[in-house]
Amino acid sequence: MKIIKKKQRTWTNRHDTFTENIKDLYTLGNEANLDALSSYNDATRGFLNMIGEAIATQTPLRSLGAGWSWTKIATVNNGVMLDTKPLNTRFNISKNSVANKCTKDPEFLVFAQSGMSIQELDEFLLQKGQSLKTSGASNGQTIAGAISTGVHGSAFDFGAIPEFVVGLHLIVGANRHVYLERATDPIVSNQFIQNIQAEHILDDALFNAALVSFGSFGIIHGVMIETEKVFLLETYMQRLPYDNTDKGKVLKEIMQTLNFQKAGLPHGNERPYHFSVLLNPYDMAKGAYVTTMYKRPYVQGYPAPTHNPAGIGPGDDAPAFIGLVTDANPAMVPTLVNKLLGASLTVSKTDTNGKPIPQTGTVGEIFNNTTLRGQLLSAAIGFPISHINQVADLILKANESIGPFAGLLSFRFVKKSKATLGFTKFDQTCVMELDAAKSDKVYKFYTQIWKLLEDHHIPFTFHWGKILELSPARINNMYGADATAWKAARNKLLDANTRKVFTIALLQQWGLD
Repeated sequence: MKIIKKKQRTWTNRHDTFTENIKDLYTLGNEANLDALSSYNDATRGFLNMIGEAIATQTPLRSLGAGWSWTKIATVNNGVMLDTKPLNTRFNISKNSVANKCTKDPEFLVFAQSGMSIQELDEFLLQKGQSLKTSGASNGQTIAGAISTGVHGSAFDFGAIPEFVVGLHLIVGANRHVYLERATDPIVSNQFIQNIQAEHILDDALFNAALVSFGSFGIIHGVMIETEKVFLLETYMQRLPYDNTDKGKVLKEIMQTLNFQKAGLPHGNERPYHFSVLLNPYDMAKGAYVTTMYKRPYVQGYPAPTHNPAGIGPGDDAPAFIGLVTDANPAMVPTLVNKLLGASLTVSKTDTNGKPIPQTGTVGEIFNNTTLRGQLLSAAIGFPISHINQVADLILKANESIGPFAGLLSFRFVKKSKATLGFTKFDQTCVMELDAAKSDKVYKFYTQIWKLLEDHHIPFTFHWGKILELSPARINNMYGADATAWKAARNKLLDANTRKVFTIALLQQWGLD
């Protein structure tokens, strides 16, 4: 494996919200003179050697994905960060690589190296006539990073990105690497295990814990994912009433139940693939921005989706543009937010009969934003959808007293994750995102909102890759026995010396070390 030591002493995340002091940044790469499998196994040996050196020198290690996290979850103070993005080999899976008990079609299995981005996977799969089952609003993350923080997407009858992962190749020590999968869902054959020279572990509890582990279970080297046949998304964005009129009550009922029987949406009561609602606190009279996407068979010759050069496309979220709002005088916040939204959000045009005209594209085309504009903050919490209207009312009222919040509220909906610490832990999770321009006022607003929800006894969890405020008490309130099980799994998989290498300050602050 190529290891380039950058002699870099600081590192700043993609959103420019913090800078961390580090010992060095290593850029890693596959050896070009080796075939794909030999190069992959050579990288395994490189990781083993690096962990051994880290143990010997008592140097913390952290794998770095694309740097999209808003918090220091992917960094390690005065340690070595490993840039894995160039490690982007991928393998198709043959029949010889799957176990006799495997119930999945090997044609729809792909083994991807950890540095492969979601965008690269989208492009590779499209060539095969396949698609990811879901995606986050942006596709710039690496596959390992998206899994490790529980990136949630919004395919509310499927779940978050970790839900299509069926195997993990983990480097868990100086002399040990394992291929981990569920005992209840065995996938690979002995031939596959021999090819990557790993120890094979089938254990549901270990696998579910390792899925969302934010770099604390060693180094994710490879990921087995299950794909599906390529499909199109027919997408719409509308302004719909969000008030106490009959039409407004219908939208609020849909948000709280995901029952579309009375929906006044583009395809009536047809259940969408994706449904999300965005609220601008400074323009509520015109209603909510409602995005619906319907799954359609793939056909050639469809018109490619059009992306607004001033703002965002049909699958993008507020961080694509809200960072352009400056840390303004409070009196100017409503004006700036409204002006920015006017240029950035593209409501569906209508035909001569007043019917909205959709944009159509693959998952990779719809959820393809990798552009960031300005310094911004993004916090996201998950809670049961039964609380959504209560939460929305609390936030809007709080904005009048402790605001103004220089940003937007958006709501997405996600099926429960099997990951032990998946933040989409509720049977049907509403993910509320609070996206805003970076400022001390916004951090303070976040703190007050979390306290407000706790005061009203509303259960919630934090998105691991966004702004969060956690303590051992909050971890216990949010996850209870699951947090204990996660720590037990980590202790079982990693020995004491390796745990020390992969323990960061945040993990200690949260009581998860």
